Amino acid sequence: MLPEQIKTVKGLHEFSFKEKGSEFIAIVYPVDNGETALNHLNEIRKKYYNASHHCFAYKIKTEEFKYSDDGEPNGTAGLRILNAIEHFDLTDVLLIVVRYFGGTRLGVGPLGKAYYNASIEVLEKSEILTKTLFQLIEIEVDFNFISQVHRIINQFSAIISDSQFTTKANFKCFVKPNDFASINIELTNLSKGQILVTPKPALGYF
Repeated sequence: MLPEQIKTVKGLHEFSFKEKGSEFIAIVYPVDNGETALNHLNEIRKKYYNASHHCFAYKIKTEEFKYSDDGEPNGTAGLRILNAIEHFDLTDVLLIVVRYFGGTRLGVGPLGKAYYNASIEVLEKSEILTKTLFQLIEIEVDFNFISQVHRIINQFSAIISDSQFTTKANFKCFVKPNDFASINIELTNLSKGQILVTPKPALGYF
Protein backbone atom coordinates (compact mmCIF):
# COMPACT_ATOMS: atom_id res chain seq x y z
CA MET A 1 0.00 0.00 0.00
CA LEU A 2 1.36 3.38 -1.00
CA PRO A 3 1.85 6.06 1.67
CA GLU A 4 -0.53 9.04 1.71
CA GLN A 5 2.41 11.45 1.72
CA ILE A 6 6.09 11.26 0.81
CA LYS A 7 9.07 13.58 1.14
CA THR A 8 11.52 13.75 -1.75
CA VAL A 9 14.00 16.13 -3.35
CA LYS A 10 13.29 18.63 -6.10
CA GLY A 11 15.73 18.26 -8.96
CA LEU A 12 19.40 17.33 -9.20
CA HIS A 13 21.89 18.60 -6.62
CA GLU A 14 25.61 18.07 -6.14
CA PHE A 15 28.12 18.61 -3.33
CA SER A 16 31.83 17.80 -3.16
CA PHE A 17 34.63 17.98 -0.62
CA LYS A 18 38.09 16.53 -0.04
CA GLU A 19 39.26 14.38 2.86
CA LYS A 20 42.99 13.56 3.09
CA GLY A 21 43.40 13.89 -0.66
CA SER A 22 40.33 11.86 -1.64
CA GLU A 23 37.54 13.76 -3.38
CA PHE A 24 33.93 12.82 -2.60
CA ILE A 25 31.23 14.00 -5.01
CA ALA A 26 27.64 13.50 -3.83
CA ILE A 27 24.83 13.65 -6.39
CA VAL A 28 21.13 13.30 -5.56
CA TYR A 29 18.23 12.73 -7.97
CA PRO A 30 14.47 12.40 -7.53
CA VAL A 31 13.42 9.01 -8.97
CA ASP A 32 10.18 7.03 -8.87
CA ASN A 33 11.43 3.53 -9.65
CA GLY A 34 14.53 1.37 -9.50
CA GLU A 35 15.04 1.30 -13.27
CA THR A 36 15.29 5.09 -13.46
CA ALA A 37 17.69 5.08 -10.51
CA LEU A 38 20.01 2.59 -12.21
CA ASN A 39 19.88 4.57 -15.47
CA HIS A 40 21.08 7.68 -13.61
CA LEU A 41 23.76 5.59 -11.92
CA ASN A 42 25.04 4.40 -15.30
CA GLU A 43 25.16 8.03 -16.51
CA ILE A 44 27.29 8.99 -13.50
CA ARG A 45 29.58 5.99 -14.03
CA LYS A 46 30.19 7.19 -17.60
CA LYS A 47 30.66 10.83 -16.56
CA TYR A 48 33.12 9.93 -13.77
CA TYR A 49 34.54 6.89 -15.56
CA ASN A 50 37.99 7.28 -13.97
CA ALA A 51 36.76 7.51 -10.37
CA SER A 52 37.77 4.86 -7.83
CA HIS A 53 34.23 4.12 -6.60
CA HIS A 54 30.61 4.92 -7.48
CA CYS A 55 28.73 4.11 -4.28
CA PHE A 56 24.99 4.64 -4.04
CA ALA A 57 21.68 4.04 -2.34
CA TYR A 58 18.13 4.53 -3.48
CA LYS A 59 14.76 4.24 -1.78
CA ILE A 60 11.37 4.09 -3.49
CA LYS A 61 7.89 4.68 -2.03
CA THR A 62 6.99 1.02 -2.68
CA GLU A 63 9.54 0.19 0.08
CA GLU A 64 12.02 -0.95 -2.57
CA PHE A 65 15.59 0.02 -1.75
CA LYS A 66 19.11 -0.89 -2.80
CA TYR A 67 22.63 0.17 -1.89
CA SER A 68 26.18 -0.66 -2.90
CA ASP A 69 29.68 -0.13 -1.46
CA ASP A 70 31.15 -0.61 -4.96
CA GLY A 71 34.40 -2.10 -3.67
CA GLU A 72 34.74 -0.03 -0.49
CA PRO A 73 34.95 -1.96 2.81
CA ASN A 74 31.61 -3.51 3.74
CA GLY A 75 29.25 -1.08 5.47
CA THR A 76 31.33 2.06 4.89
CA ALA A 77 29.50 3.53 1.89
CA GLY A 78 26.16 2.26 0.58
CA LEU A 79 24.54 1.71 3.96
CA ARG A 80 25.81 5.07 5.23
CA ILE A 81 24.30 6.77 2.17
CA LEU A 82 20.97 5.01 2.84
CA ASN A 83 21.18 6.10 6.49
CA ALA A 84 21.43 9.72 5.34
CA ILE A 85 18.35 9.33 3.13
CA GLU A 86 16.44 7.85 6.06
CA HIS A 87 17.71 10.60 8.39
CA PHE A 88 15.68 13.07 6.31
CA ASP A 89 12.79 10.57 5.98
CA LEU A 90 13.02 10.74 2.19
CA THR A 91 11.78 8.41 -0.50
CA ASP A 92 11.85 8.35 -4.31
CA VAL A 93 15.51 9.37 -4.02
CA LEU A 94 18.77 8.17 -5.54
CA LEU A 95 21.99 9.35 -3.90
CA ILE A 96 25.38 8.58 -5.44
CA VAL A 97 28.75 9.38 -3.88
CA VAL A 98 31.68 9.24 -6.31
CA ARG A 99 35.14 8.89 -4.79
CA TYR A 100 38.47 9.73 -6.33
CA PHE A 101 41.08 8.03 -4.15
CA GLY A 102 43.78 10.47 -3.07
CA GLY A 103 46.46 7.98 -2.06
CA THR A 104 45.87 7.99 1.69
CA ARG A 105 43.71 5.27 3.26
CA LEU A 106 41.15 6.77 5.63
CA GLY A 107 40.37 3.72 7.75
CA VAL A 108 36.92 2.18 8.12
CA GLY A 109 35.52 4.70 10.64
CA PRO A 110 36.62 7.93 8.93
CA LEU A 111 35.70 6.48 5.51
CA GLY A 112 32.15 5.72 6.64
CA LYS A 113 31.90 9.19 8.15
CA ALA A 114 33.07 10.78 4.89
CA TYR A 115 30.39 9.00 2.86
CA TYR A 116 27.73 9.86 5.42
CA ASN A 117 28.78 13.52 5.65
CA ALA A 118 28.84 13.90 1.86
CA SER A 119 25.30 12.48 1.71
CA ILE A 120 24.01 14.65 4.55
CA GLU A 121 25.52 17.80 3.03
CA VAL A 122 23.99 17.30 -0.43
CA LEU A 123 20.57 16.60 1.11
CA GLU A 124 20.79 19.66 3.36
CA LYS A 125 21.44 21.79 0.27
CA SER A 126 18.54 20.20 -1.65
CA GLU A 127 15.00 21.52 -1.76
CA ILE A 128 12.78 18.94 -0.06
CA LEU A 129 9.18 18.55 -1.20
CA THR A 130 6.23 16.94 0.54
CA LYS A 131 3.91 15.25 -1.97
CA THR A 132 0.43 13.85 -1.44
CA LEU A 133 -1.03 10.72 -3.07
CA PHE A 134 -3.88 11.32 -5.52
CA GLN A 135 -6.12 8.90 -7.44
CA LEU A 136 -7.43 9.48 -10.96
CA ILE A 137 -11.21 9.66 -11.45
CA GLU A 138 -13.33 10.45 -14.50
CA ILE A 139 -16.49 12.54 -14.28
CA GLU A 140 -19.10 12.58 -17.05
CA VAL A 141 -21.66 15.35 -16.62
CA ASP A 142 -24.32 17.30 -18.47
CA PHE A 143 -23.37 20.91 -19.19
CA ASN A 144 -25.91 22.33 -16.75
CA PHE A 145 -24.01 20.73 -13.82
CA ILE A 146 -20.52 21.95 -14.76
CA SER A 147 -20.34 24.85 -12.31
CA GLN A 148 -21.51 22.66 -9.43
CA VAL A 149 -18.93 20.01 -10.32
CA HIS A 150 -16.17 22.63 -10.24
CA ARG A 151 -17.39 23.88 -6.88
CA ILE A 152 -17.38 20.42 -5.30
CA ILE A 153 -14.04 19.23 -6.65
CA ASN A 154 -12.41 22.53 -5.67
CA GLN A 155 -13.82 22.04 -2.18
CA PHE A 156 -11.77 18.82 -1.98
CA SER A 157 -8.63 20.34 -3.59
CA ALA A 158 -8.92 18.03 -6.58
CA ILE A 159 -6.63 18.56 -9.60
CA ILE A 160 -8.23 18.61 -13.07
CA SER A 161 -5.79 17.02 -15.49
CA ASP A 162 -7.96 17.01 -18.63
CA SER A 163 -11.30 18.41 -19.85
CA GLN A 164 -13.20 17.36 -22.97
CA PHE A 165 -16.53 18.66 -24.24
CA THR A 166 -18.66 16.70 -26.71
CA THR A 167 -22.32 15.89 -26.09
CA LYS A 168 -21.37 15.99 -22.41
CA ALA A 169 -18.49 17.35 -20.36
CA ASN A 170 -15.80 14.86 -19.36
CA PHE A 171 -13.25 15.65 -16.67
CA LYS A 172 -10.22 13.68 -15.54
CA CYS A 173 -9.35 14.66 -11.98
CA PHE A 174 -6.85 13.60 -9.36
CA VAL A 175 -8.39 13.39 -5.89
CA LYS A 176 -7.12 12.18 -2.54
CA PRO A 177 -8.16 8.51 -2.25
CA ASN A 178 -9.87 9.12 1.10
CA ASP A 179 -12.00 11.87 -0.51
CA PHE A 180 -13.35 9.77 -3.37
CA ALA A 181 -16.38 8.40 -1.53
CA SER A 182 -17.43 11.86 -0.30
CA ILE A 183 -17.03 13.42 -3.76
CA ASN A 184 -19.00 10.60 -5.35
CA ILE A 185 -21.84 10.96 -2.82
CA GLU A 186 -22.02 14.75 -3.22
CA LEU A 187 -22.03 14.61 -7.03
CA THR A 188 -24.60 11.79 -7.06
CA ASN A 189 -26.91 13.61 -4.66
CA LEU A 190 -26.49 16.88 -6.55
CA SER A 191 -27.57 15.36 -9.86
CA LYS A 192 -29.85 12.58 -8.58
CA GLY A 193 -27.55 10.05 -10.19
CA GLN A 194 -27.06 11.85 -13.51
CA ILE A 195 -23.34 12.50 -12.94
CA LEU A 196 -21.19 9.45 -13.66
CA VAL A 197 -18.06 9.17 -11.51
CA THR A 198 -15.58 6.40 -12.37
CA PRO A 199 -12.45 5.62 -10.31
CA LYS A 200 -9.34 4.68 -12.29
CA PRO A 201 -6.28 2.66 -11.18
CA ALA A 202 -3.85 5.48 -11.96
CA LEU A 203 -2.16 7.05 -8.91
CA GLY A 204 0.17 10.01 -8.70
CA TYR A 205 1.94 12.26 -6.22
CA PHE A 206 1.54 16.03 -6.35
